[in-house]
Order: sequence, then C-alpha cells, then structure tokens
Amino acid sequence: MQGNRPTVRLVLAISLDGRLAPPEGGAAQLGGKGDRAVLEQALAWADACLVGAGTLRAHQCTCLIHDPQLLEQRRQEGRPEQPAAVVVSRQAEFPQDWLFFLQPLRRWLIAPSSPKQGFDHWLPLAESWSAQLQTLPGLGVQRLVLLGGAGLAADLLREDVVDELQLSLVPALLGGEHTWLPLDASGLPASLSQPGAWALSETRPLGRDELLVRYRRQRCF
Repeated sequence: MQGNRPTVRLVLAISLDGRLAPPEGGAAQLGGKGDRAVLEQALAWADACLVGAGTLRAHQCTCLIHDPQLLEQRRQEGRPEQPAAVVVSRQAEFPQDWLFFLQPLRRWLIAPSSPKQGFDHWLPLAESWSAQLQTLPGLGVQRLVLLGGAGLAADLLREDVVDELQLSLVPALLGGEHTWLPLDASGLPASLSQPGAWALSETRPLGRDELLVRYRRQRCF
C-alpha cells in the first residue's frame, strides 16, 4: 500500500527501442517463456490488474496465472487463484462473446455508467487517478498490476501514481509509433526524470537474450 491507495506496478514487454508492437500495430506478441514467467509472478503478487479498453479490444482476453505453484501459493494465502481484472473504459458495454467473459476471474469495470452485463462490480469513473485508486482498497486491492495500454500508463504517470516499473527487454528493433509511452505524451512531472527518481531493484536474464529490469519510484530524494 502507498498511503490510502494500492501499490501500482507497471508490467510490460518492450523492444530495445521501446515499442510494444510492430509498426502495423495489432496485439503485441513480444516476450518468450521467461517474460511469461515473470508476468505470472507479478500477477500472483497482485490483488488486481488494470487494463485499458483498447488493450482489451486488441486481445479480447486478459492474462491468467497458469503456473501450478503460483496458483497454490494464492490458495494458501486465502486469495482467489486469479487477480481481479479491472477494465477502464469510457463505454460500459463490450461484446459478450469475447473470451474475456469466460475466463475464471472477477471482472470489474471503471466507467462513467454501470454495465448491463458481464461485470461483477462497477466503479464510477473518478476525476483523477489519485482519487480513483483510493476506491480500490475497500475492495481488498492493496497491490495493483498495470498491464496497459500506453495511454493508460501515461495517465497514471502524469499523476505520479506508478510505484514500480517491470520491463522485459526483448532483443528486437521494431520502429513505428507504438511506444510504451505515446510519442505525444505531455504533462509528465519533471520529477520523473530527475536524478534519483527511480532506483534499480532487480535485473535478471530471462533466456533468449531477454532481460528483466525493475525500478522502484523514489519520492524522497
């Protein structure tokens, strides 16, 4: 927990030039087995994962934990096997034939209006992410994984409410406009780029020349 809001960890697989997808776009297919393993470890750590509507539309499903040991760990801790999926959208309705609505997890929606079907819980869209995140501890969310997309990540970074970066670097150069922060992102706090703003907390080879890099936000330096 960070005060009265969850700890937020942004988890992404990116190319060496910071892209999430090739120039033509589409669902990202970056990262190998090692990246999948650390993604599932992050999901096992989390109480919920936050995903933007655009990312959900691209994949029509969300990430699940498959590792039996991680599933057993969550059961032993008295937690659901899967973290809740929290979708952020300006619209309340989605096609119900998506795989997402068959996956074995709790589905919550942050939107201006309540959905008619498909979601277990609705949270009204707040005026800021600082305020929005404060609505989650009451639902048992102390640790939140942010899975994207880039616009949503930029929104949370603008309010400086991202506490950890977990980036899997994939040995590829993709080019194009699909960066993990939008090329036109503006309004990021100057404090995010100051010396000491981010402290390296872990590096780990993931195989296939991929590398895990984790940074922790330092707000007192």
